[in-house]
Amino acid sequence: MTNQLLILGAPWEEVKEMIKERNVYLTESDLRYEEGREWELLERLSAKMGRSIDEVKAYIESISHNRDIAS
Repeated sequence: MTNQLLILGAPWEEVKEMIKERNVYLTESDLRYEEGREWELLERLSAKMGRSIDEVKAYIESISHNRDIAS
């Protein structure tokens, strides 16, 4: 697995809203993020989205940089 730290191109609150718009089944609890505890967020979303942790990380980072490579 790649580095667990998320590299965000926008504040988490903005990224979270963009993720929620595309994945309406995700809850506030699913998207709870604490700096330094990225692993927990990635594990939750991986299970909920049916994707690998690396895929979830790439998805979040792509949304945060407005590249939106995954949908």
